[in-house]
Amino acid sequence: MSLFRSWIFVPGNNERRLEKAKDLQADVIIYDLEDAVALSEKDKAREMVRQAIGNNSEKIHFVRINDPSTAYFFDDVNELAGHGLTGIVLPKAAKREQILFVDHLLSQMEEKRNTNIGSIEIVPLIESAAGLYNAFEIAGASERIKRLAFGAVDFTLDINAQLTKEGTELLFARSQLVIASRAAGIEPPIDTVFVDIKDREGLLRDTRLAKQLGFQGKLVVHPDQIEVVNQVFAPTAEEIEEAKVITAAFDEALSSGVAAIQVNGKLVDYPVAARAKKIVDQAKALGK
Repeated sequence: MSLFRSWIFVPGNNERRLEKAKDLQADVIIYDLEDAVALSEKDKAREMVRQAIGNNSEKIHFVRINDPSTAYFFDDVNELAGHGLTGIVLPKAAKREQILFVDHLLSQMEEKRNTNIGSIEIVPLIESAAGLYNAFEIAGASERIKRLAFGAVDFTLDINAQLTKEGTELLFARSQLVIASRAAGIEPPIDTVFVDIKDREGLLRDTRLAKQLGFQGKLVVHPDQIEVVNQVFAPTAEEIEEAKVITAAFDEALSSGVAAIQVNGKLVDYPVAARAKKIVDQAKALGK
């Protein structure tokens, strides 16, 4: 089981940050070719990212490419697909047709390089009113999509809202992404960045809220944010112990034909047992 708690953006044209990426404790590295790179640096950044992926094979690698409306999109896909890339983060995802187009292009590149068709994932970044409105259709547009991600900075700009640390303006959008993901049968989404890198307590509150709402991880922009996100999205020792007890008791009950039991005064049925098993699996992935 792979972990997808912390996803850190690494500027694609920053040699020092690219070199340090292999030592970061983030679950996922997102090499950024979009917002973090000036137009004059796009070609250089693309080549630097390709080399970084080749030199850092143990990490889960995603690349935030430039969106399909730009002149850099085709080169991003053509030069990076099939070179050890786990997947792409697609910015400005707003409709199903975008996903189908990117899916088709990736399939062409995979066939050209004799790699498995469909092996490169697509993570649509929802950062507009249109993207949120069409989130369900986007989520189900391709088997390459295992999860969505939320970009609140551009989203609030698009809907003329004010981005705050409290996050009240994002509550509806966050909940909608969780619901759309579940309805489409994909994994829980990845939450937006917390932009104030010096506010550790604010990050902690925001990450806890994201987990409470149903997200499975969070985008981060600074290495100092990784530890907080990883801790929040990891089960506690008490949760792990309880999950092990529930799993063992439920498996024993099933062998006797019973599918609803009490464990420590709590009702346990199939949904509760499934949640407990997920915690146990996550604990195993963490070596706990």
